[in-house]
Parts: sequence; structure tokens; C-alpha cells
Amino acid sequence: MTLTDPLDAKGPLGTAAPAPPAVPTASPTPVFVSLKLALLRNGLRQSSGRRAAYITSLVLATLFAVLQLLGLVLLRDTNHVDALVTLLTAVLALGWAVMPLFFPGGDETLDPTRLVMLPLRPRSLITALLVSSLIGIGPLFTLTLAAGSAVAVAHGAAAAGAAVVAVVLTVLVCVALARAVATANTRLLTSRKGRDLAVLSGLFVAIGAQFVNLGAQQLGGENGLAVLEPAAAVLRWVPPAAAVDAVQGVSDGAYGVAAAQFALTIGALAVLLWWWRDALTHLMTTPDASTLQAAAPRERRGSGAADTPDGSGPFARLLPAGRSGTVLRRTLRYAVRDPKTKSAWVTSLGVGLLLPFVTAVQDNGSVYWSCWASGMLGMLMYNQFGQDSSAFWMVAQTISSPRDAYLELRGRTLALLLVAVPYMAVAVLGSAAVLKDWSAAPEALGIALALLGSMLATGAMSSALAPYSIPQDSGYKNVAPGQAGIAWISLLAGMIVGSVLCAPVLGLTIWLHVSGAHGWLWVVFPLGAVYGAALAETGLRLAAPRVAARLPEILAAVSKG
Repeated sequence: MTLTDPLDAKGPLGTAAPAPPAVPTASPTPVFVSLKLALLRNGLRQSSGRRAAYITSLVLATLFAVLQLLGLVLLRDTNHVDALVTLLTAVLALGWAVMPLFFPGGDETLDPTRLVMLPLRPRSLITALLVSSLIGIGPLFTLTLAAGSAVAVAHGAAAAGAAVVAVVLTVLVCVALARAVATANTRLLTSRKGRDLAVLSGLFVAIGAQFVNLGAQQLGGENGLAVLEPAAAVLRWVPPAAAVDAVQGVSDGAYGVAAAQFALTIGALAVLLWWWRDALTHLMTTPDASTLQAAAPRERRGSGAADTPDGSGPFARLLPAGRSGTVLRRTLRYAVRDPKTKSAWVTSLGVGLLLPFVTAVQDNGSVYWSCWASGMLGMLMYNQFGQDSSAFWMVAQTISSPRDAYLELRGRTLALLLVAVPYMAVAVLGSAAVLKDWSAAPEALGIALALLGSMLATGAMSSALAPYSIPQDSGYKNVAPGQAGIAWISLLAGMIVGSVLCAPVLGLTIWLHVSGAHGWLWVVFPLGAVYGAALAETGLRLAAPRVAARLPEILAAVSKG
């Protein structure tokens, strides 16, 4: 009988065991695809609201993509359609590049640090991630748009074959670009700085939408699609737009140029995959800050003259004493440090100045459009307690009377006014300077101040009567599930009532214009300032006793998220 040592895994005693046969490693791609599908399926099972939101997004995206596909097919024989599809493809690729930076929480599979402990090679991991990334609404939309662009410029059998290659390359380059950018910036996107970067998404989308609007209006002019030719001449050599433009080259018989564009796109895809692999390897083999010894706290610079967290310093001495001053400093600190609050502030400030600028560019501007600035900032007064989320219970412990509630609301209002008043002055005077209509500046500023006062008053009442929770675990949701109706009613009712309260100042301005008393229009400014201040003070005094009386209900409503 031959004995075998089970511990040493050898053959007969004194001899080495033969090497085990090599076991072929299965590709992880099917596993990753099934995991992606499981994530989507389980995410939809979490709540009916999330399922409805996903289905609605899928339907709208598909409908929009189909309409774009049909529109591009109808433009097939139109002059300069090649410039249009080249520009569309370039803009599409730009969107894929920047969206992971502004919406890092949109797809949890974008975080490769979840796969650090898996025994996978970077090459097989990249292949599996690339294939699984092709599942979703974004790739479907990209595929439809790329297909429509290729069909619009493909003429002939050779061009049809080139169109298939161009569509595949376009989708792969867009997905690989998004993955490489997300992987290279994973540490940033999962840090606080990344969350601060995400707050710019609202402003980015708003500004981008306005530029798209201006561009669409230019297309409706006399030159039509010809205005796109200068930009397309440059972008036709930028992948993946180069692949789509190559289809037009094949249709025109320019096979050499088309081959160069396809080669350029394939080279760009190879560079992106290499960059992605390098970033993935570095990410999975380099320790992050959580595994390193914490750095020693840096010494504070200066001699203590700057403001400190306890509120001391020269700036604090300019603020009101007591609870209102404390609340004012806390509100401003939230606006700087809390991602959700910062997002609302940045979006309001950006859109408030963007709309007057856009109207001026469109040659239908007016100084009165600067009142958007007061309206956008005035909406920040709505749902004041919901902005604190579950941390509001700490504030609630300090409110025991209507007087405490009044001081709390007063401090929050003063924080808004500290930013809103100079901001509105800049918006009004800037619009007057651009439009060269300085005579309308006093009345526009008076109307803006009255509108701000009415929004502050209705916002205080809305915060007391219709509070709702703002989820903190999502960069997209601003209302907790089941409270969307409360949010809409609060905002719409407040805006309607605020417009009615502002009617006396508007009526006075209109009457002075109609009666020809233009020399007295300057009085709208002081009257609007006094009237707005009176409205805001009245709203605070009416809302304070309701906040004190409904404190348990408010606390329960804002803590649901």
C-alpha cells in the first residue's frame, strides 16, 4: 500500500506530487452582466416611487431618442446635415465625460473600489465592466442617437457598412470615456470635495440648457445648418465625432480621409482603455487616506483675528447679538458646507443672473427681468426647517415659545437678506448697464425688493404650515417619497400669494407709467423697500406662533427622509 501525506500534499512518501492540471479561468463578463441586471431589478423593488421614476425616465428617454432618430432620418438629404450630426456626436461625448463628475451617485457600479477584494486581473475586469456598462438608459439613448446620425449621412452599401462600424465605435468610446473619467476621479467623487463638485450640477444643467436654447434659435435663422460648419470642421477630427463624419466621407468617396478618421477613433478608444486600466490598477493597489496615519492638524494661520467656529471675530461683531445672530451665522455656514444647501444657493444665484443675460442676448431684454434674482433667492426661504433634515430636532429643543420661533426665523431671514440685497442690486444695475436703461433701475429695484419681501413672508408661513423632508442620501431627490404633493402645493401657493402681495407696488409702477408721471417713478424704490420689509416682518410674526404650536408635527415631517 502506498501512503500519502495529506498535509504536504505530496505523492508517495519521499516523492513530489505531480502538478495539478491547469484550471481554465472563466470570464467574469457574464457574472458582471447578471449583477448589473440584479442591481437594476432589486433597485426597482425597493419602492414603488423609485420604480415609477425609473419607468418614467425610461419612457421619456426612449421617446426622446426615437423622435431624434426620426428627425435625423428626415434630415437625410438636407444640406449641411453632416455638420449637425458631427456636432451632436461631440456634444454627446462631452456629456458622457462630465456627467460622472456631476452625478457620481447616479450609478453605484461606477465605484470600482467595491471590487478591490475580488481576485480579478485589470484586463478581464475592464472587459466585464465595459460590457455591463452597455446596459442602461444612457447607452440605449446613445445607441439611438448614433444610429440616427449615421443613417442621416449614409448613402450606398459601403457607407451603410461604415455606419455600423461608426455606431459601435461611438457607443464604445462614450462608455469607455465615462468609465475612465469616473475611475480616475473615484477618490475625489467619494470625498466631500466630490460632493461639493456635484452641487454645481444644477447650475451646469441650467446654463447648458440656455446655451442650447440660444443655439437652437441661431439654427432657425437665414443660414440654417450652415452656421454649424465652422465648429464641425474642427470636431470632425475629434473622436467619436470623427467616426460619424467618416460615414459622410465614405458616401462622398473620400475613403482615405474616412479611413484616417476611423483609425483616429480606434486609437482614441485604445488610449481610453489604457487610461482606464492604469487608473483602475492604481486605484486598487494604492492605499487611501483611511488606511494611512492621519496627518497632524495644521496650525492656524494668523493671530486670531479671523472668525472662529464659536462666532468670535470682526465679522461676528457686525451681526445682531443673541439668538438671531447665532442663527444667521449657522445658516451661512450651512450654505457653505452642506452639499444640499449649497446646491440650492448656487443654482438660485446662477439662474437669477443667467435669465436676464439670456433675454438681453435675445434682443428682448428688460431691466425688469432682473427681478428673477429676488424670486430665485426668495424661494430659498421655503421649507426652512426641512433644509435641516433630521438635525432639526436639535433646533427644536431650543424653541419653547413664539418668541424663540420668531428669533429663529428672523436669523434665517437675515442670512438671506445679507446675500440677496447686494445680489439684487448687482442684477438690476448690471441689467441697466447692459441695456443702457438707467432710468428704469430705481423702479426695477423697488419691485425686486417688494417681491423679495413677499417671498420671505410666504416662505416663513409655508415653512410653518407645509414642511417636508429633503433626503440627504441622494444627489437628485429634493423631496422624500410621499411628500411631493406637499412640496408642490407649498411652492405654488406661496408664489401665487407672494405675487398678489406684491401687486400694490406693481400697480403703482404701472399707474405712474400710464399717467405720464415718469418723474415720480423713483419713489418706487424707497416705497418698495419699505413695503417689502413690512411684508417680511409681518410674515415672520404670523409664522412664529404657528411654528411653536406645530413643533412636533414639523419635526416629524422633516425627519421622514
